[in-house]
Amino acid sequence: MATMAQWVQGARVRTLPNSVAPVLVGAGAAAAIDRFSWWASALALVVALALQVGVNYANDYSDGVRGTDARRVGPLRLVGSGVATPGSVRAAAFACFAVAGAAGLVLVAATGRWWLIAVGVVCVLGAWFYTGGKRPYGYSGWGEAAVFLFFGLVAVLGTQYVQAGTVTGAAVAGAVAMGAFSAAVLVANNLRDVPTDRAAGKVTLAVRLGERGTRTLYFGLIAVPFAVTLTTALGNPWLLAGLVAAPLTARAARAVAVGSTGPALIPVLRDTALAMLAWALATAPALAFA
Repeated sequence: MATMAQWVQGARVRTLPNSVAPVLVGAGAAAAIDRFSWWASALALVVALALQVGVNYANDYSDGVRGTDARRVGPLRLVGSGVATPGSVRAAAFACFAVAGAAGLVLVAATGRWWLIAVGVVCVLGAWFYTGGKRPYGYSGWGEAAVFLFFGLVAVLGTQYVQAGTVTGAAVAGAVAMGAFSAAVLVANNLRDVPTDRAAGKVTLAVRLGERGTRTLYFGLIAVPFAVTLTTALGNPWLLAGLVAAPLTARAARAVAVGSTGPALIPVLRDTALAMLAWALATAPALAFA
């Protein structure tokens, strides 16, 4: 039986900024047009966090039963390490999806935007089939595109839309920045796992590109949010506050640039996720109060 501490490790808490940051930006974009709702933002955050933890447990389960995690370098994997049964981890994933679905239904019912149920279903299917099913798309190099879509466009624009009933250009810019940050976190993760993924037959984008190409992709992705900051600041100088994330990003980029591999890349995931959160914490109020 896994301990509570091990279940928390399996939830991969360090990845949770990928859920919190987009909701902050979406809420800031809603506030920018005087449509902010604290309870809608709170429900959107519950949905995002529950989906994030759910996909983490789902990946743990699917990779574990396939044997992909047998020689994993990174944090604890519940199934791969044998500390939890596959069935219990799968049940935990489904429980998280149920929490996300319940919070989403409350949000949809309160706002009357019933078509968003279809979006929620797509999000849950995307979470499960990332590494689940007979042909998981995460094993074919599409993980980064899915992360950009779900943790960037859907999370930011969805948070604004349920409050404002519209999507603004500022929200789109913020969604692109969040998607790039989230994709960069996954790229760093997959760069670390290139040797073990290649041996297990998991053909991620990093495996396809090779280490050199993956490092170049990482640099490109982390540049996007700051390009967004500088571009949008032409109309709202307060958005330059997003540059506060630059030191964390620079520290992560330095480790990638010097050729760090294996466990030495774990801090890159942490710093990239923290940079994403810092960017959102600075940008959201700049949108709201400018």
